[in-house]
Amino acid sequence: MPTKKITSPDDPALVELCQALAELARELDVTDQWPTQQLQLCADYGVYEWFIAPEWGGQGWDTEAVVRGYLALSKACLTTTFILTQRTGACRRIASSSNQLLKERLLPDLAQGNSFATVGISHLTTSRRHLARPVLRVERTEGGFVLDGFSPWVTGATEAQHVVIGATLMVDDQPTEEQLLLMLPTNRPGVSALAPVQMVGVTASRTGELRLENVFVEDEWVLAGPVENVMSLGIGASSGGHETSTLASGLAAAALDFLASEAKQRPDLEAPLAALQREQVELREALFAVVHGEPGCSSEQLRRQANSLALRSSQAALAAAKGTGYVLGHPTGRWCREALFFLVWSCPQPVLSANLCELAGIAE
Repeated sequence: MPTKKITSPDDPALVELCQALAELARELDVTDQWPTQQLQLCADYGVYEWFIAPEWGGQGWDTEAVVRGYLALSKACLTTTFILTQRTGACRRIASSSNQLLKERLLPDLAQGNSFATVGISHLTTSRRHLARPVLRVERTEGGFVLDGFSPWVTGATEAQHVVIGATLMVDDQPTEEQLLLMLPTNRPGVSALAPVQMVGVTASRTGELRLENVFVEDEWVLAGPVENVMSLGIGASSGGHETSTLASGLAAAALDFLASEAKQRPDLEAPLAALQREQVELREALFAVVHGEPGCSSEQLRRQANSLALRSSQAALAAAKGTGYVLGHPTGRWCREALFFLVWSCPQPVLSANLCELAGIAE
């Protein structure tokens, strides 16, 4: 157990936690087991309190402090930190809602790590929202709503007690323009989490499909809606914004630290290391400019830069490790696979197109 909780990104306890997470990362990657120990460490060190207001038992860190914390955690273990972003996204949706009852019921336990919540809302913002029949539908009934369908990508679906779920309102079996966000207790009849998919990286996040078959949820669990474009209300998981770029930057930092350690005995690595480190400095400056409300680039340009650096830094680390790095369990191989995740995790089409042009050597 830690001697004290982390109260700022400069707290030495954060270094202690990150060392522990980094040591556990290899086994996590090899076994793909849910990171129970890592998440408990986050609870013990007070990490969950960072994102929740003091009135609910949290510390309420400001955005800059949160970004600095995420940078440290993602450098140590991307999988654990990715799970944390989904949990935090659920907490933010609760906190930004007008449902006072749910805040009182759920936020104190979430702040202390006594329960796990996640989000199932990606289908409201991806191409699935254009389907003639929405993948997850909701109908009004007496006293609440009935949900039917599935949410395709839910991190920790098999572990969560609650999921922030998004659905399209149906009237007379026809979809409307309105959507609903509600907190779904996973112990309700008709709720089932399918076996998680095997992914190239971060498989231990146990991301998979959550099915709902005529699941009744009372009005008291509603977070927002029904309303058009419900995702624009409040503040939720910001995976499409600077948060994702933050995690990519943290991953790149881990790879560059490895490359720097190898460069101490290998002068041939010094020039590429220096070039990548300059890019890292530029990326951090751009990231904190966004945090401070003085962006020098768009969020898409920031994401493109972060994706690129994560990909190239991890591959440089693997090349430096040579054959040893290609053996399962070595961190450089894991970083390469995890860097690919940023090409698909909430990646806007303009960012993907720019990354593809870079890979193809095509100037924009």
